[in-house]
Amino acid sequence: MAWSIAQVARMSKVTSRTLRHYDSIGLLPPAWVGDNGYRYYEKEQVHRLQQILLLRDMGLGLDTVAELLNGKHDQLTVLRNHHRWLQEERKRLDRLAGTVARTIAELEGGDEVKLEELFDGFDASKQERYEAELVERYGEGAKEHIAESKQKMKNWTRADADDFMQQWQDIARDLGALFTAGTAIDAPQTQEVIDRHYRWICLSWTPNRESYTGLGNLYVDSDEFRVNFEVNGDNMAEWVRDAMAHYAQTRL
Repeated sequence: MAWSIAQVARMSKVTSRTLRHYDSIGLLPPAWVGDNGYRYYEKEQVHRLQQILLLRDMGLGLDTVAELLNGKHDQLTVLRNHHRWLQEERKRLDRLAGTVARTIAELEGGDEVKLEELFDGFDASKQERYEAELVERYGEGAKEHIAESKQKMKNWTRADADDFMQQWQDIARDLGALFTAGTAIDAPQTQEVIDRHYRWICLSWTPNRESYTGLGNLYVDSDEFRVNFEVNGDNMAEWVRDAMAHYAQTRL
């Protein structure tokens, strides 16, 4: 029995674009490709996809997932490490639940929560992993941008953080509307929103032509970033990446 890429996408809640990306990097080739160019998956590939999603949920990068599935790592060791991680994650989630409870109490008229307490239980290890991936991908020069971001944001108030996230939501909404309308990446209205995005990024660090283009690539390559670009059942990450690359080439 075989399933089309659309059927597998519906079953797994993974976008067709992500499945095509997994195929392009050799992580999950389809069982066969029809004369119409459609990819078809059999039980073996569906099982492999299940393993990929489990390992990604563990926080492993795609390169490590590929090595593990291709027998280059000991699966038992990986699972034991994952078990330890789950135990630590349970403790972290307990702290996070307490943080949310304190915030709810404040919003309901209770004592004001200290700013540093607002982030108790958030995943510092995930942030460290993001930073390590950036250095691995873009070299030692990425450390300068990371340090700049931490310096700029260290004295932010809660209002600053809320405003920062609201700006991103507004930008993402406007990009989504342009993408849905089929607007070209180099159209003035697209580039105006991309300019807002660039200036928003500059609130935390200042990218140059190379690093801003690299950020666009990261939006596409990283599943954890890519999920932020879902629009009406499609994903605009590639469109945003290309618009950012055009902006970098013409304005930076």
